[in-house]
Amino acid sequence: MSADILFEHFPALSTVQKDQFTRLESLYKEWNEKINVVSRKDIDELYVRHVLHSLGIAKVIDFKPGTKILDVGTGGGFPGIPLAILFPKCQFHLVDSIGKKIKVVNEVKDALGLKNVTAEQTRAEQVTEKYHFVVSRAVTRMKPFYQWIKSKFAPDSFNELNNGVLYLKGGDLKEELKESRLPYQSISLSEYFSDPFFDTKKVVYIPIVR
Repeated sequence: MSADILFEHFPALSTVQKDQFTRLESLYKEWNEKINVVSRKDIDELYVRHVLHSLGIAKVIDFKPGTKILDVGTGGGFPGIPLAILFPKCQFHLVDSIGKKIKVVNEVKDALGLKNVTAEQTRAEQVTEKYHFVVSRAVTRMKPFYQWIKSKFAPDSFNELNNGVLYLKGGDLKEELKESRLPYQSISLSEYFSDPFFDTKKVVYIPIVR
C-alpha cells in the first residue's frame, strides 16, 4: 500500500506534504529494523494501519493555526507525526515513557524537517505545559487516562470543537466510556475509510470538563 491512499482522502495536500508522507514508509522501515516501533506484520500496512488511522482525527476536526496538541504514548510517532505533517501551523508535543521510541520520533521528524514537533521521553503526568487538545491511540482505559491529562488543558478555546481529548480506539467502547462517567462523542472511522481495518475503529471525543 502506497501513500496514494492518503492523497485520495486528503486531496488538498501541498507538494511538500505529499513528499513528507511518501518518505514515511522508507524512514519507518529503516528505523524499524534497528528499533521495533511498528509490529513486523503492520510495517507493510503502514499507510492504512498507522498513518491513515492517525489522520482519522482530521476527519473529526480541522485544527486551526496556533492549536497546541499533546500526543500521549506516541510510540513511534502516531498519531502525532502524521497530524503534524497535515497541520504544519499547529504545535505538537509527542511524549512516551520509552526512550528508544522517542529516538525514532526525533529521527523521523528531523529527516522530514518538521519544525512544529517536539518529542520527549516522559510520562503524561509529568508534563507541565498546557494544550488545546490531547490525542492518543488506545494507551489505556479512558478512566485512568483522563486522570493523567485532565489538568493539561489551556483556558483559551478557538477550534470548532471545545478543547478536549481525541482518542483513537477500536471495538465496543460502551462499558469503558460508561465507567469513565465523562461526556463523549464517538465517531466511527468506517464512515470515512472503506478499508476493513476501520470497521471497528473510532475517534472518541471528550470535551474537557472544568
